[in-house]
Amino acid sequence: MERAYFWTAAFHAAVAAALIYDTPIPAVAQQPSNGDQSQVDLGKRTYAQNCSHCHGPNMVNAGTITPDLRRFPDDRTRFVATVKQGKNGRMPPWGDILSEEQIADIWAFVSSRRNP
Repeated sequence: MERAYFWTAAFHAAVAAALIYDTPIPAVAQQPSNGDQSQVDLGKRTYAQNCSHCHGPNMVNAGTITPDLRRFPDDRTRFVATVKQGKNGRMPPWGDILSEEQIADIWAFVSSRRNP
């Protein structure tokens, strides 16, 4: 499936400045924002296929050891590490199963549903 991102003007400006002045592209400009609805939609599908059987279709699965993902901290680095490496022997590692893009899509979906 071909992915399409709707990059913001800020992204284009940051990349253009980096190219013109030969500076690194800012990390903020390297990935689409969490509000990109197409990425959220992809994440919702990937979540349904790979995560919902343990975490529940609505990111909460009462009566299990899985956390309520709607309350997951706003910490993308922690989320990605947990998905890739697993957690405490209870959550299996998904790093060899899900691509970087799929994990980013799931993060966009989870972030869009956060309820701290």
